[in-house]
Amino acid sequence: MLEKEIASSNWPFQHRRCSGLLLHPTSLPGELSAGDMGHNAYRFIEFLAASGIRIWQMLPLGPTHEDGSPYQCLSVHAGNPLLISLEWLVDRGWLHKPRYPAKANTHTSETYRLDCLRQARAGFEAATDTTTRQAYATFQAEHAHWLEDYALYIALRREQNQQAWWDWPAEERDRNPAALQKAKQRLSQDIAQVLFEQFVFFSQWHELKDYAHQHDVALFGDVPIFVAHDSAEVWAQREYFSVDAHGKAQTVAGVPPDYFSETGQYWGNPQYRWDRLQEDGFTWWIERLRTQLALFDLLRIDHFRGFEAFWEIPAGAETAIEGHWVKAPGEALLQTLHAAFQHLPLVAEDLGIITPEVEQLRQAFKLPGMKILQFAFDGNADNPYLPHNHQTHSVVYTGTHDNDTSLSWYHGLSLDERQRLRDYLGFDIEASMPWPLIRCALASVANMAILPMQDVLGLGEGNRMNLPGTIDNNWRWRFQWAQLPTTLAAQLRHLNVLYGRCEHAE
Repeated sequence: MLEKEIASSNWPFQHRRCSGLLLHPTSLPGELSAGDMGHNAYRFIEFLAASGIRIWQMLPLGPTHEDGSPYQCLSVHAGNPLLISLEWLVDRGWLHKPRYPAKANTHTSETYRLDCLRQARAGFEAATDTTTRQAYATFQAEHAHWLEDYALYIALRREQNQQAWWDWPAEERDRNPAALQKAKQRLSQDIAQVLFEQFVFFSQWHELKDYAHQHDVALFGDVPIFVAHDSAEVWAQREYFSVDAHGKAQTVAGVPPDYFSETGQYWGNPQYRWDRLQEDGFTWWIERLRTQLALFDLLRIDHFRGFEAFWEIPAGAETAIEGHWVKAPGEALLQTLHAAFQHLPLVAEDLGIITPEVEQLRQAFKLPGMKILQFAFDGNADNPYLPHNHQTHSVVYTGTHDNDTSLSWYHGLSLDERQRLRDYLGFDIEASMPWPLIRCALASVANMAILPMQDVLGLGEGNRMNLPGTIDNNWRWRFQWAQLPTTLAAQLRHLNVLYGRCEHAE
């Protein structure tokens, strides 16, 4: 039993219907191969406000590995320096106006952006005023519990040609104090560069967040439950993870076989040592959420069911079939988090294998779950994703970053499935998809409705953000402003007013 009743007021949209768009900042337009926190992010906020949309949902913001996945980050605290706006640095006099590469692919863009950041640090050190220097010192002090280890980890990783930390020389891999001290001296300039990049990232983000709030737009972030094996936290705090003294994983995360996969999914993230985390009062999780709650107004917990029980697979197993369920101290963790934070605005990603125990945990802490319309139309009237089965305290999506666009999804349906969808919606939808599904989401009783940007642009095949189980060509999708019809904001505002998700028309 819970020690205390959890107040619904922890959810900021309990009594307010609203809508949001799902768009990762890398998908914004821009001069290089990925979007950033520059003027296009501000323009997007203005578009949201004009559309009567009050939520900007995005994927995790952390620094990524070479595959670009925001769900396998190099740190659970740090921001991705590739999201830093170069024009912001120019405005402060730290960087000369950049001359962007004529043909910017992913590699040349990243190299160019990081080179500009090195130039900007030199400009920062040469021209920064006392107030900014004090802000820089304050930032380092406030984030010292993760920033120092992260900066050293990134500097060492660059020195080792981006090798995973368990392949580093033994003394640095195993954090020998004398070896780390030598590394700090040897890599002092590289460490200073990482510190500067993080200061700039957090400074830019908080300015963007303030601008969003001025336009009544809330920022909705994403917290992957598991941590990448090759990350600063597993290297520096391996006592909390299922790895041996030299960093080799012992048990890893995944999911068991299901309808979609006969062998399950082998994710490879090291499992938590929940007993050690609990012995320390879940301080690691408190610090992790404190960082994220400073960046965002609300957070999605990816794979929420892992708080109730997780699928533990022996490291080195051929498939996920060899795993088994292990209970997690989810109730104790969530009680601790509620005690630590005055407000804990979380959304539970409750997709996949959801048992009564998982549902009970979610409901006990009054966390809204997710309803995906693309999963709804299987012919079963009791399907929980059908709009007539939605609950007010939930978040409805046409699809997520892991789904195809709604138009491409529709084109992939059989004739019987298309007819079932038409019967449910009550009119011929062929010529107007995906707007009937968008209307269906906005009309839902769910207090929050989230639409992927691809859907409001009416995009079809070839525009999805991620195809689970694959590596190539994910996380690269972008839109261009020319794709937005001039009437789109007015159309969205009309629907938001019509379905009670916007207070008034403009």
